[in-house]
Amino acid sequence: MAYISIMSTAAPRIFDRPAYRARRARADGETILVEDTAAQAALRISAVNRRFMRGLDLHSRRQAFPALASLADTWIRTGNRTDSSVIADDEWLPFAAESFDLITSMLSLHAVNDLPGTLLQLRRLLKPDGLFIAAMFGGETLKELRAAFAAAEAETLGGVSPRVAPFADVRDLGGLLQRAGFALPVADVERTVVHYREPSRLFADLRALGETNVLATRRHQALSKRTLAAVVGEYQSRFGDAQGRLPATFEIVFLTGWAPHESQQKPLRPGSAKARLADALGSVEQSAGEMVPRIRPKP
Repeated sequence: MAYISIMSTAAPRIFDRPAYRARRARADGETILVEDTAAQAALRISAVNRRFMRGLDLHSRRQAFPALASLADTWIRTGNRTDSSVIADDEWLPFAAESFDLITSMLSLHAVNDLPGTLLQLRRLLKPDGLFIAAMFGGETLKELRAAFAAAEAETLGGVSPRVAPFADVRDLGGLLQRAGFALPVADVERTVVHYREPSRLFADLRALGETNVLATRRHQALSKRTLAAVVGEYQSRFGDAQGRLPATFEIVFLTGWAPHESQQKPLRPGSAKARLADALGSVEQSAGEMVPRIRPKP
């Protein structure tokens, strides 16, 4: 089947996509974060109270799919593993327009180079009134590790190298959904702070997720023992608690949008409201458009 990509050729190369695919293909560790994220997404889909016929799951990890499987009658799963239905990259999706009424993506889209272009593709693949829901790492993710690396490399190397991905901000993601043509777009955040007794356990979890450094401008030399010791020292001195545990923040942004359909809610026409906002707020409406508090008499 022929497919013409609508991904922008001007998109910057932030991530080394072949390296990311290779690390995700090797990673198969058990992580509560993946299962919990998929369960939260499933709750959001279940709240729609509707049966979906054909689902597309984008590159979700093996542990995520059981929570999603019952939400559609049939599924196509993309990825790089043998349990995938189609071997495909998130940035190049080889499907016909309006092929699915449900599309999910669990902790994958944060590593695409052209997120606006990918969202445009996903909108194109949805049938009218179809649902898209994704979970991706947001801007506060691993903020402690970023700070520790920056301080340690400045001390030991005299400069900072790219180590942790520049995750998107939730306010920007909501706007991207709207620009891609999704109706009723919503972006909301769940934050989880995991406490580690050893930084090595955090690094092991990141490897199990396949989320180690794949930035295109990363240094390819192995991290020296001196710099690694400095990272651990900075992490402990800046963020360690009284028990010596190290917090790691994971911010998960859930994106929800619908393919437009005439049955969906529409914004009210300006001036069509039956009640005045000023009355609801207990304020006096001014001719300049300002609102001032109404002074209520004492009882």
